[in-house]
Amino acid sequence: MPDDERAIRELVATWLAASEAGDLATVLSLIADDAIFMVPGQKPFGKEVFAASSEGLKNFRMEATSDIQEIKILGEWAYLRNYLQVTMTPRGGGKPVRRAGYTLTILRKQPNGTWVLARDANLLTAEA
Repeated sequence: MPDDERAIRELVATWLAASEAGDLATVLSLIADDAIFMVPGQKPFGKEVFAASSEGLKNFRMEATSDIQEIKILGEWAYLRNYLQVTMTPRGGGKPVRRAGYTLTILRKQPNGTWVLARDANLLTAEA
């Protein structure tokens, strides 16, 4: 596996592990300052809104699985197509909420060789 592909797979694994651990600082370190997120029913938003909405999830325990479908590296840019399953369970009890679906992520390679998320279209929907 080429080094850039391995680095991108590690970014996804780090993102999920940090999200499950509630480590927002690590997640934010994987996002470009000019990142744009797109989700159904909302206008595109940036890193600051992402961070603020993530703060609101502290009362939930998250579990997620990722199935990377495709990675294509184009020089300093790459895209990633991924299938995610996420379960959010209220801390202290409550009914879990499950969401699943595809994401399309554009990544940018930094001058130091690391990759960061630059654009993300998240198409997860509620599971029954």
